[in-house]
Amino acid sequence: METVSWWVGGFLGKYPEIMVSFACFLFLLFFRFRERDGLPTNWPVVGALPAITVNAGRVHEWVTEFLQVAPGMSHVIRGPWGSPVDVLVTANPADVAHVFTANFSNYPKGEDFAAVFDVLGDGIFNADGESWAFQRRKAHALLFDPRFRSAVAASTARKLGEGLVPLLDGLAATCEVVDLQDVFMRLTFDLTAMFVFGVDPGCLAAHFPRVPFAAAMDEAEAVLFYRHVTPVPWLRLQTYLNIGHERKMAKARQVLDASIAEFVSLRRERAARANTNVDGTDAADLLTLYLACKDEVGKDGKEFDRFLRDTTLNIMVAGRDTTSSALTWFFWLLSKHPDVETKILAELRENAPSGGIGCHPTAIDLKRLVYLHAALSESLRLYPPVPFEHKAAARPDTLPSGHAVSRTRQLIVSFYSMGRMEAVWGKDCLEFRPERWLTETGRLRHEPSYKFVAFNVGPRTCIGKDLAFTQMKAVVAAVMPRFRVEVTAGATAAIPKMSIILHMKDGLKVRVHKRQDDALSTI
Repeated sequence: METVSWWVGGFLGKYPEIMVSFACFLFLLFFRFRERDGLPTNWPVVGALPAITVNAGRVHEWVTEFLQVAPGMSHVIRGPWGSPVDVLVTANPADVAHVFTANFSNYPKGEDFAAVFDVLGDGIFNADGESWAFQRRKAHALLFDPRFRSAVAASTARKLGEGLVPLLDGLAATCEVVDLQDVFMRLTFDLTAMFVFGVDPGCLAAHFPRVPFAAAMDEAEAVLFYRHVTPVPWLRLQTYLNIGHERKMAKARQVLDASIAEFVSLRRERAARANTNVDGTDAADLLTLYLACKDEVGKDGKEFDRFLRDTTLNIMVAGRDTTSSALTWFFWLLSKHPDVETKILAELRENAPSGGIGCHPTAIDLKRLVYLHAALSESLRLYPPVPFEHKAAARPDTLPSGHAVSRTRQLIVSFYSMGRMEAVWGKDCLEFRPERWLTETGRLRHEPSYKFVAFNVGPRTCIGKDLAFTQMKAVVAAVMPRFRVEVTAGATAAIPKMSIILHMKDGLKVRVHKRQDDALSTI
């Protein structure tokens, strides 16, 4: 027996790679056996790192799969020993209602959230308390001002008529393949810049110019997602050495800061040339409104400029990315459901603009497009622009699902997964069916925000929801009657990009064709 032990020991000592390979084989075999219930295992020493590594390229789908079988649609994920990763992932509407509404004060954004999203500064996404309330109050005042809404409607109609439609006309004439996601991002970047800064940067143009501000936003968002799945010590090392993703973030921040500073300077110069004091009474953009309330902000000099930088950047992110993401997924879904496209075209034909043929629809005209609203809602249910929300409890708490959270256990709510839960939306939850949003009388069906989470929940519900729907409807009403969008063969299986915004990984490659129905194309 001793001879056998000596021989085995000598063999493994001589060939250690065989021992390592055998150990890895046993580990993977055990891992596969233990994962058969669909839930990721929190292993000794390594935690859930193996499952995270295997599913790194399909995080949203993986989270959905294990939450579908998890008790209470919630599951705890732990990192390796010594790491601070201890996260409760949930798609339970009762948990959402508790965290975002009933116990809202116990779930501020907090220091950890602000550290991850530091590029957003003290803007409305990171802010808590009075700072958040002040920014929300000012943004609300502007968004619901009739003069502002009139200006937004006019600028949107002009941008669609003079920018988007001619661009698509040119693409239809050449049958050239184009990335529709890029087109929509350029469109919404220009529209949001006009709303925030009162300036059209001209990102949507036939030659598709590179706009450093927009490119920096893309880079920053990619790094923000990377921070969610990367060990903190490695992030700190990257920052210290100025390498990797943190180096990219530093460069992106420089561009963002310089771009916004230039916009602010231009706005001040414009006011000076007009020899007027900016009082905000006729504000048609957010920057003008904030320049007029400097005394209320209580900041001077560089502090006030920093406030302007943070608040305007936050609104730029909210306005550009969410709407462009929603439109991209919507047109992709239409390409797979021609029956829905036919119904929307019929509704557009029945509700021609009140101003007559060739006129842009008014807000009242767009409000009559009930089936289109339902189809957009259904698209947002399946593909919410913000796929997850990060929360942390200020004090220990127990959620309705039975899980405990604390300052050391973070909470991630998967909005993407919530739209795919059979317990929430029924057996047809994976189907694109706009009719679920309509009553028997054809009216829109209301769903509570803790169930339909595309515009966030509770006190932080998006105040631009109505404006977003109006803009999306305006884009659809400008595009669909005039053009048929054909998704290329390689884009039929769209994959979400790993980002804090639910963009398509490789864009949406399409060909644009002019519709032959002349009566319809004049809408």
